Amino acid sequence: MNNTEHDRIATTVTTPVTADLLRGALDLERTARGVLPHRLPARARAQCTDGQLAMAESQPSGVRLVFRTRATAVELDVLPTKRVYTGAPPRPDGVYDLLVDGRLAGRASVAGGDTLTIDMATGTAEHRPGPVGTLRFTGLPGEAKDVEIWLPHNETTELVALRTDAPVEPAPERGRAVWLHHGSSISHGSDAASPTTTWPALAAARAGVELVNLGFGGGALLDPFTARTLRDAPADLISVKIGINLVNSDLMRLRAFVPAVHGFLDTIREGRPTTPLLVVSPIWCPIHEDTPGPSVPDLTALGAGRLSFRAAGDPAERAQGKLTLGVIREELARIVARRAEEDANLYHLDGRRLYGRTDAAELPLPDRLHPDAATHHRIGERFAELVFAAGGPFAHRGAVAEAGPAAEAAGS
Repeated sequence: MNNTEHDRIATTVTTPVTADLLRGALDLERTARGVLPHRLPARARAQCTDGQLAMAESQPSGVRLVFRTRATAVELDVLPTKRVYTGAPPRPDGVYDLLVDGRLAGRASVAGGDTLTIDMATGTAEHRPGPVGTLRFTGLPGEAKDVEIWLPHNETTELVALRTDAPVEPAPERGRAVWLHHGSSISHGSDAASPTTTWPALAAARAGVELVNLGFGGGALLDPFTARTLRDAPADLISVKIGINLVNSDLMRLRAFVPAVHGFLDTIREGRPTTPLLVVSPIWCPIHEDTPGPSVPDLTALGAGRLSFRAAGDPAERAQGKLTLGVIREELARIVARRAEEDANLYHLDGRRLYGRTDAAELPLPDRLHPDAATHHRIGERFAELVFAAGGPFAHRGAVAEAGPAAEAAGS
């Protein structure tokens, strides 16, 4: 069950890729060659012209094709966008994970596609068009089954055509709770090995919930349009991981941060007044524990062919209200404690319980900002244990009643 560039399989059924075959996406844009899943709705995208956010939200972390079929062979034509960082080692092709009845049954990549070349030293980017590629999985069992194709978490992916050797139909809902999560590149997936092994995907699989991942690399900035998206998207459980992007972008000072957090949570509560809502503070990141941002590329490392970052701020600037991870953790704990006096469904988790100082000594962040594949496993396992297991804020919520995730929205 893998992808090859030769010997096309004998597929006979072409099925349009429509929203009812996709999970984890909040919008589907029609393009010249196919459809492009988005993790922010069109109205939100129209309110921000930042190229980094546009790239991040179009990378389909947590997005998967889900259908029921007797097909033994599946082909998917895709147009990926590959990222190339000037001076850094080539990035591997994005990975597609195939699940059959919930179990990993194949893993493949697609070459070709468009190329986005990014020069981190100058801040410039160049886009070059490329060819459509084909993903192939063969040898699937012939009985009726649920098939999931998880799209690469770190590669913008247009879906061009789906072909099979038997008809497909949307997979039935299984009554699982929908977990809506927002965070930074760490939640997006950073350097996880594959789309089903980002820490949110691992935690969701262990908890038996449906993931909608709004983790955006560089984009967890308390944007009002993101808060409105969290407010309006169907969900049974919501978590927001706040901190690292506010520091490494040096976006705001403490005076703006506290009201912005309150406003962000207020907006979510406008549409989700009683949904369990978890606020997660940053994981351990030595370069920014006590040193403000911004984070900048380490040009010495880049010259040696390595991608790494350093903190460009000065610890003394905390006196002027510059943010550090330590400051943000303290403020988030205070904010949640204060609000929880009137909000029984609001919870807080210190991110150092997911990855702390001891973990950093054992599994250091390779580029000083982002976890590697092994660390994603650790964070995902710990999140599942701390949040979904007995005693956690989302405990006993892995499956919901037949009313489904939209029940609260319909009843509000």
